[in-house]
Amino acid sequence: MSNGSDSMTGEEIVKQTRQYTLFSWSVQSTVDPIPVVAAKGVYFWDADGKRYLDFSSQLVNLNVGHQHPRIVRAIQEQAGKLCFVQPAYASEPRGQLGRMLAEVTPGNLNKAFFCLGGAEANENAIKIARMYTQRRKLIARYRSYHGATHGAMALTGDQRRWPTEPTMPGVVHVFDPYCYRCNFGWTPDRCHRECITHIEDVILFEGPENIAAIFMEGVTGTNGLIVPPDDYWPRVRALCDKYGILLVSDEVMSGFGRTGKWFAVDHWNVVPDMITMAKGITCGYVPLGAVVVSEPIAQYFDDKMLSCGLTYSSHPLACAAGVASLQVYQEEGLIENAARLGQVLGQSLEEMKARHPSVGDVRYLGLFSAIELVRDRVTKEPLPSATLSQFLRGHGLSTLLLGNLVSVSPPLCIGETDLRDGLGIIDDALCIADKAAGVR
Repeated sequence: MSNGSDSMTGEEIVKQTRQYTLFSWSVQSTVDPIPVVAAKGVYFWDADGKRYLDFSSQLVNLNVGHQHPRIVRAIQEQAGKLCFVQPAYASEPRGQLGRMLAEVTPGNLNKAFFCLGGAEANENAIKIARMYTQRRKLIARYRSYHGATHGAMALTGDQRRWPTEPTMPGVVHVFDPYCYRCNFGWTPDRCHRECITHIEDVILFEGPENIAAIFMEGVTGTNGLIVPPDDYWPRVRALCDKYGILLVSDEVMSGFGRTGKWFAVDHWNVVPDMITMAKGITCGYVPLGAVVVSEPIAQYFDDKMLSCGLTYSSHPLACAAGVASLQVYQEEGLIENAARLGQVLGQSLEEMKARHPSVGDVRYLGLFSAIELVRDRVTKEPLPSATLSQFLRGHGLSTLLLGNLVSVSPPLCIGETDLRDGLGIIDDALCIADKAAGVR
């Protein structure tokens, strides 16, 4: 019996994987996975030796690129010293990573609770918010995704929540700052910011004294790459201050340099009460998530029980990978590179929008961007991005195609040549979208 992928063909890898494992968010009979056997930098290879340019950083988490030797070495060295201790004990990488996060998170967010991923981070933020405020209700947005666990899925506003309902009670959803498809019927030049003022209406209807926290993604990820207006985050912060509500920024996807700053909220000089994070904290090398809380919240638990924790919280291997990841961000200037190449990316996307009638809108911040496809620019009827799947895969480009969105979020280590090459492939693919939209 064969045990290793080195002796298996791509067809055998796919067959065995499909036969014995389940794929997330998929109709199992339709999955057609790439059998990946190697990766380096911004590329990965399948079992047949075909190379793919990773234009989505896998799930927008592999920020430093594949197989970075510093992170691989850190994991190996930590495994040689100490693979695991339970979370009641202290370890060197745990304390070191906590200190490093305190140095890069905004304002007085100086203490971290470590878990295993983004959904867990949001679960723990829910618990902390309710314990700290002694309130039960939570506000989140409709075009949002906060994770697939029970509480995180309740926060989630999109259709992925529906099959799991009824979910955790107490969550109220509000509309988003989605300027391209404004729920209030405005255009950017006529906007009255009802996307903000209606949140206050909801607060008053639900009772400010009942609301523990507002959860928002720093920049909305899989639900449209929605970059809010510049006054959005500051005004929501002011609303929270007015009513004594905690503000939680979910930076699982938008954090760690993805937008050209450490965290998306840094673009608007806003200090939330908590930041939830995962993905880029270890770039997927080892599972890790965290909730970083403000000093008042941390001090609250000095003499009260923090009722959170799992066996693998603060895992030494994961924390060691986190330390190495943060060192790579800083020493290799990856956040600065994301900001610089974000300018190139934004200009290129605007040029594609001008060339292709099937492109309704483009949105971008740093190396975090999406192309929204439509059949008609007037009606804005969505055009499924899956139309492009075969072309992109055939031309060696891997990215996320979500609904009518084409994600462009490559690793932060990408160079301008590779960035332009990948954009060229997408530009060619958009000719297919133009034809699908009935434009010749």
